[in-house]
Amino acid sequence: MINLFNIPNHNIDTSKFSHYLHGNIVEEFESNFRDYVGAKYSCTVNSATNAIFLALLNKNTTVNIPSMIPPVVCNAILTSGNEINFVDNTTWVGDSYILHEFEDYKIIDSAQKVDLNQFKKEANNEDLMIFSFYPTKPVGSSDGGIIVSNDEEKIKWFKEATMNGMSYSRNNWDRKIKFPGFKMYMNSIQCYIANENLKLLDYKKRKLKKIRDFYNNELGYNNTSDHLYRIKVDDNKKFIKYMGGKSITCGIHYDALHLNPIYNNWFKYSLPKSNKESKQTASIPFHENLDKNGQLGYIINKIKKYE
Repeated sequence: MINLFNIPNHNIDTSKFSHYLHGNIVEEFESNFRDYVGAKYSCTVNSATNAIFLALLNKNTTVNIPSMIPPVVCNAILTSGNEINFVDNTTWVGDSYILHEFEDYKIIDSAQKVDLNQFKKEANNEDLMIFSFYPTKPVGSSDGGIIVSNDEEKIKWFKEATMNGMSYSRNNWDRKIKFPGFKMYMNSIQCYIANENLKLLDYKKRKLKKIRDFYNNELGYNNTSDHLYRIKVDDNKKFIKYMGGKSITCGIHYDALHLNPIYNNWFKYSLPKSNKESKQTASIPFHENLDKNGQLGYIINKIKKYE
């Protein structure tokens, strides 16, 4: 079976960790990642979903989000005390986008994109940028996320909020309770895996560019994402079934959530692009381990034979 994604395996020697939960690897990874994206401060979180939750906690606002989006984003917005308004943005998939703008800063959701000096290019000093380390993402782990910014006070609050509302110290008996917080920190094992995959990111990007260029040339697209390669078909569920019969795993990114009564509160949105693309776009295998001369040619052949 040709997989949609590749998830690297790692052997982990936990005897080398200074602490299972809050070892030196946590600070090492936070430093390495923020340096890569060009930010001054960072706070790891046990998932990007929880990073969004904390960033929007008790803001009591309406967040405009694409309808074609992972439902966990909707969940984080609603459970943090906000409302949702769906918009007809279908171009963000595989890229970053502005999740919400306040008067003096914005939140950028970059769960599907990690680029060198990305914060410097896309954000201002006071902004927050959120990345995901879900296993299939550009820098994967056993889940996790990170918030980066050049605003030290904002990141300090996130560090306290994720550590049960306590001031940070390596020794838990030295921590002081500051407010009722959350147990949302990213642990040593998660950070170790993410750090190892961060070391491989530039190599992975070079491989993905060659594969993406091959796909673009063969299929006539101009896709640029390092996370997903999506194509348009007449019926994505029919296409996925067909490709599965050829031992090729494909996927849908994503369903149109404005059609789901759990999220639309029975309001009828008019989002024609989302309606159409949620049924007619499919993701094909796109990862660094694909063989250009074997698997890629086979994938292209089966796509072109699909009717």
